[in-house]
Parts: sequence; structure tokens; C-alpha cells
Amino acid sequence: MFSKTCEYGLRAVLFIAQESANGNKVSMSLISEEINSPQAFTAKILQQLKRNNIITSVKGPYGGFTIEEDKMDTNLSEIVSILDGDSIYKGCGLGLKQCDANSPCPLHFKFVDIRENLKNMLENTSIKSLINDMNLKNLILKR
Repeated sequence: MFSKTCEYGLRAVLFIAQESANGNKVSMSLISEEINSPQAFTAKILQQLKRNNIITSVKGPYGGFTIEEDKMDTNLSEIVSILDGDSIYKGCGLGLKQCDANSPCPLHFKFVDIRENLKNMLENTSIKSLINDMNLKNLILKR
């Protein structure tokens, strides 16, 4: 459902947040390695997230990426919106260009509930809540 950019972006944010909660800054190369993403692609994603004030970066030998405490309350919907826009809530389930209530594809009306549930989940799930779940339930980011 998410673009590769968004998948990698969400994983990067969660990894950075997990490390930030432990007081660590992380390098772009470590993030790339931990989320299984090409470095150049990871750099572009991190740049977008930094530009939108989700993450911060410090240059230099003791630098790296972090997430400030107040950003831990950011909902996943904000990150998805930055990386993918709102197409996940409006796009056709079959990828058709012309699909709406007036001209629906075979999945259109079945997909309405899925989209609403997804939107609700993303709007009500914060970075902090996922980090807590990861720590409590031993969840992973790497395949």
C-alpha cells in the first residue's frame, strides 16, 4: 500500500526514534544498513524528513540523526503525508486512473472501509507508541 519511499521512511523514523530514546545519534550509513535501503535513497528520504522537521541532524564526527522528544508524538499519518501525499487515501485499489464513486472499479466500494481503517490507524498511532510496542514485544525492522 505504501511506496518504497514511505516504507523506508517509516522504518528509518522508527530506527532513529528507538536510538534517540536510548540517547544515541545514528549515521546515515547505519540507518541505511538497519532498514535494508540503498544509501543514496536513504539520504534523500532523510533529507525530506529533516526538511519537514520530523528528524534533526548534527554534522561532524559526533553527529548523526535524532528525533527530538517532542517529535516522538508525531502520528504516522504526518510521515506518510510527507513522503506519499494523500494518494493512499484516494488512490484506486487496482491502480486505475479513473476510479471514483461515479465510475468505480470492481474493488472501489470494498476498498472504502480499508482506506478508512488505515487512515484511522495512521492518525492514531504515534512514533512513541510504536517504539514502546517494539521494546515490549521484541518487534523488528529488518527482514
